[in-house]
Amino acid sequence: MKTRVLLRMSWQSIVKNKMRTLLTMLGIVIGVGAVIIMVAIGNGAQGQIEGQIANLGTNLIVVTPGATQAGGASQGAQSFNRLTIDDMEKIQREASLLAAVSPVVTTRTQVVTPGGNWRTEVNGVAPGFFQIRNWQVESGAVFTEDDVRAKRTVVLLGKTVANGLFPNGDAVGQRIRLGRTPVTVIGVLAAKGQAASGVDQDDVVVLPYTTAQSRISNFYFVGQILAMTASPRDIPAAMEEIRGIMRESHSVGGGTDDFTVRDQTVLATAATSTTSVMTALLAAIASISLVVGGIGIMNIMLVSVTERTREIGIRMAIGARGSDVLTQFLVESVVLSLMGGIIGLLVGIGGSMIVGRLTGWHTSTSLSSIVIATGFSAAVGVFFGYYPARKAAALDPIQALRYE
Repeated sequence: MKTRVLLRMSWQSIVKNKMRTLLTMLGIVIGVGAVIIMVAIGNGAQGQIEGQIANLGTNLIVVTPGATQAGGASQGAQSFNRLTIDDMEKIQREASLLAAVSPVVTTRTQVVTPGGNWRTEVNGVAPGFFQIRNWQVESGAVFTEDDVRAKRTVVLLGKTVANGLFPNGDAVGQRIRLGRTPVTVIGVLAAKGQAASGVDQDDVVVLPYTTAQSRISNFYFVGQILAMTASPRDIPAAMEEIRGIMRESHSVGGGTDDFTVRDQTVLATAATSTTSVMTALLAAIASISLVVGGIGIMNIMLVSVTERTREIGIRMAIGARGSDVLTQFLVESVVLSLMGGIIGLLVGIGGSMIVGRLTGWHTSTSLSSIVIATGFSAAVGVFFGYYPARKAAALDPIQALRYE
């Protein structure tokens, strides 16, 4: 039997009972739509986490203080700080795989303007900090190495601080105070948004680390050292290089490192693997609807075989083979599933957009989820349609013609 004839006969059988066809497809529609929506939510969450991790910096390597012990008990990570500007300069001077290096001297203080005040975090950094963090300037400009060497009192404001203190957008060029130190605002940083931990990255003031150490914090040690490689492939080798330089700088020898060198790989892998598992779990739960829809198709096809027993007998009596009958009913089942899958696909794409608008969640409908959901709906039609089709093909023509 030709494919065109099979499709026409299947379509005629499907549209003959419109309400039953609609109810039969409903399970597939709900199943495919649910799979698309759940996967879109999972993909959106994964993309958002990856974006937040990327916001921390490009090809980022972080050197932080190590742990110490008191009375035989470990005081935990970063409890023993021996990181200095000398360490940073040694890394900058001797490392061959780094594109930029910057210390981070962190403190908190009150920012005072004639119109108000704002308590925030103050970060003393080198000019390379902006390249490492991939942090653009919305207005004004960043400070230079000359500003660092001269310990100039110039600052850049994070977007949150700028909006809080200068709602009219006229922050650049203003004279403000960090604690008791007068400084000049030379730029406003572009908005970064929240970090993965929920911290507002824009609630910050950035200035040269030399100024921060001498005028603001009076801290000799630095909180961390940031570094960036030119390529992600260089990160493992660069970490080993930094580790060797730091061990030499701190005269560690064969002892335990009093510092920690990390990159974003572990954080990114853990975060994305978690969201991948959640996405797969959501898709698996939603796929149950497809199985239920497939069972509905099988039941309806069994009823159809019973209703059309006499018709099957006539066709077989005039020369139709069992394989023709099998193929006909199987095609009907697959067409039902595909129709439900296509409608479910439209429902899923539209539903994911609505969910994103109503909840503010990031949703992302991938081509792979569309292909998998639609292909799975066709597979459901084949799997659950085979038994009714096989039963129809196995009918005895004489018994089928006598069926009332």
